[in-house]
This record gives sequence, structure tokens and C-alpha cells, in this order.
Amino acid sequence: MNHPKSPPKLTLDQESVAAWVFLTPALFLMAIFIIWPIIYLIYLSFTQGSFTRSGTEWVGLTNYLRLIVSPDFWQVIGNTIYFTIATVIPSLIIPLALAVMLDQTLMLRAFLRTAYFIPSITSLVAVGLGWRWLFQTDGPVNGFLSQIGFDPIPWLSSTVWAMPILILLSIWKQLGFNLVVFLAGLQTIPINRYEAAELDGAGPWQKFWYVTLPGLQPTLVFATVTTVIFTLRSFEPVYVITGGGPLNSTNLLVYYIYEQAFSQFDFGYAAAAATLLLAIALVLVYFQLQIFGEDQASK
Repeated sequence: MNHPKSPPKLTLDQESVAAWVFLTPALFLMAIFIIWPIIYLIYLSFTQGSFTRSGTEWVGLTNYLRLIVSPDFWQVIGNTIYFTIATVIPSLIIPLALAVMLDQTLMLRAFLRTAYFIPSITSLVAVGLGWRWLFQTDGPVNGFLSQIGFDPIPWLSSTVWAMPILILLSIWKQLGFNLVVFLAGLQTIPINRYEAAELDGAGPWQKFWYVTLPGLQPTLVFATVTTVIFTLRSFEPVYVITGGGPLNSTNLLVYYIYEQAFSQFDFGYAAAAATLLLAIALVLVYFQLQIFGEDQASK
């Protein structure tokens, strides 16, 4: 009886060749659409003029010096820091609490998971238009406040209230994605850890603090990194709802870059600001991964 022959095993060199064959198309696309634009962005930040090579003039660090001495730029940096901190913390705490509750045997769990996830797949432009309608001076929110005896609030024309509206929208938009991520992370925690904690007399809070949180550490790092990146690149809500106003109070870094490039046509200056944004994002991601690596090494 003839037995089927097993396929020949690849040697190390053959495996390397096969790997490069499969990786080359992806690396080629990455080089065209990611690496080259980043290199050209950095080059553009040292020039002044248009996108074309003949229309640019090398100015060295001038654009970066202009950023340093610009009061508007530092106001935008302050706005971005405020927006990021106020968005990221609730965008992690609220979905985590909801995920822990939904992970239990609750009625309508599948429906609630879907309902919470819907905001993350909706268009930011459409959502922004909806929120602008809700919070305009004669909109439904002020109509409700009038019904219960409060004076209307100029939400979008107030330097106090405009930014919280954008923060609330960003939290709502990110909630569903992080909820699904945390639910997936909870499934990876072995049930015997909770059983052992119960045998030791641990209550719900002790189980959450000493079992759930350590088990979710890789998931927390991933959720934190993605939420920070999502927040730093926020553009559509500012563009649709406030336009950076009033008095530059909601102008975030990505919208500031857009204004400088496509309203002022100051491409070199905008590229310098974009390069700084890229550097900030990379530094934040690096520190988050370093913290996670140290915690893992200490275990």
C-alpha cells in the first residue's frame, strides 16, 4: 500500500525567502503610504513655500522657532492636553465598569453590547452635525432646560462650555470600542483565579482589584494607546461643531495644522506642527509600553 508522501520541509533559508515573498507587497505599500509621507513631512517642516520642489525654500529650524514663540500654538497645545486628559480617563474607566457588569449574567446583555458599540461605527461628521443641532442655542437641550426652569446656555459660543461638549462627544464615540476590547480581555482571565479568590474570602472589590485588573493589564495598555491616539488626532468634531472657536478655546492640534496648511497655505509651518504631533504620539506610546514592560518584568 502506497502512503501519501509528506510535503518537504523548508530549510531556514527557504523559510526566509518565503517570508520575504509574502511580506514584500505589504512592505512596499507601507513604504509608499506611511514611511515616505513621514519622511516628506519632516523634510517639508524645514522648508517654506508650496508642495512642489521648485516652490520650496530651505529655512532650517525657522518653522520650529515660530512654533515656540507663537502664543496661539501654546494655547492649542494647552487645549489639546486638556482635551486628551479629560477624554482618555473617562474613556477607560466607564467602558471598564460597563464591561465588568456586562460580563456577568445580565438580561439583555447582547442587546446592550450592540447598543454601546453603535457609536464607534457611526460617522463622526454625521454625529458632529447631530450634536451641533442638539446643543445650539435654540436646540433640544436648551429647550429641555427651559422646560424645567433653567435659562438657556450658549453651549457652543461659550469659552467655558464648548470644550466640554467636544469632550463628551469624544467619550461617547470611544466608549463602544473600548467596551468590546475590555469584554474580550475579560474572557482571557481564567475562572479559577476568581474561585481561588472567593475561597480566600475576597469580596467583589478585592476580586476586581487583585484579579481583574492584573489580568486586564495587556488589554489596558492596548486600550490606553488606541484611545490616546484617537484623541490626539481628533479633527472632525472641531471642524463640524465649533471651528476652533470661540476665541480659539476649542482649537486642537490637528485642526490647527489643517488651518495653517489649507487656510493660511503655510505648509512648512504646518508640517513642523505635524512633526511635533507625531513625536508626541510616539513618546506617549513609548512610555506606555515601557511602563507595561516593567510591570510584566516585575511579575
